[in-house]
Amino acid sequence: MTGGLVAFFFQYMVQSGIFFTIPLFLSVVLELSALQTGLRLLPLSATLLLSAVLIPRLAPKASPRLVVRLGMVAMLAGTLVLVGGLDPDANAGIVLIPMALVGLGIGALASQLGAVTVSAMPDDQSAEVGGLQNTFTNFGASLGTALVGAVLIGSLTTGLIAGVTTNSAVPADVTARATVQLESGVPFVSDSDLEKALKTSDLTPEAQQAVVAENASARLIGLRSALWMVALLIVIGLFCTGMLPRRSLVTRPDPPPPV
Repeated sequence: MTGGLVAFFFQYMVQSGIFFTIPLFLSVVLELSALQTGLRLLPLSATLLLSAVLIPRLAPKASPRLVVRLGMVAMLAGTLVLVGGLDPDANAGIVLIPMALVGLGIGALASQLGAVTVSAMPDDQSAEVGGLQNTFTNFGASLGTALVGAVLIGSLTTGLIAGVTTNSAVPADVTARATVQLESGVPFVSDSDLEKALKTSDLTPEAQQAVVAENASARLIGLRSALWMVALLIVIGLFCTGMLPRRSLVTRPDPPPPV
């Protein structure tokens, strides 16, 4: 039961980190609509459903530990592919394969972990097991969002301050004021929203474009850092899978009585 609960915890940490990061990339960086963003996430839902349904049917006696580890490897592969694809010229197509891989991984975990935790205790304690499972999943989702969000905003802030202070197109007095104001944290905003805000400032057009360019670069730094945090969580979760059972949870029929 402990192995299943810990695996649930890491699954939802990673899952919440992915769901926090990817919509920001699609809706803020690429400025897609809510409907377009949702459509780009469909591969994750499709492969999650397929793996969650087909794994128990095609491999009912598979080792839960092995299935969970393979699922986490698929999630790690999807995250790393996404990190490698994030560049200034990236479009929405780069999330297709990573989302499919992450969905396969989440579905693999979903096909095993519920059975692991439920089968670990007697039937009369199923309510307590369900309560523990909900606690670990909610705590994992909350902590995952907090960690990934903190890394993203922290990296964005550091990258933007470094970019603005070293860009010769930004006046020195503006750099000094911006450094003080940005140290408390930078909002994750699109190029369009930032350009609108800068039009009301006293910056020259060249300085405004420089700030927009540095913000775009810092956004990618923040997104990559957040996804590296997700990858680290997956690796830590892999090391915790040793508590999961090796043998299948499928009940084998009793041998026939001797004649």
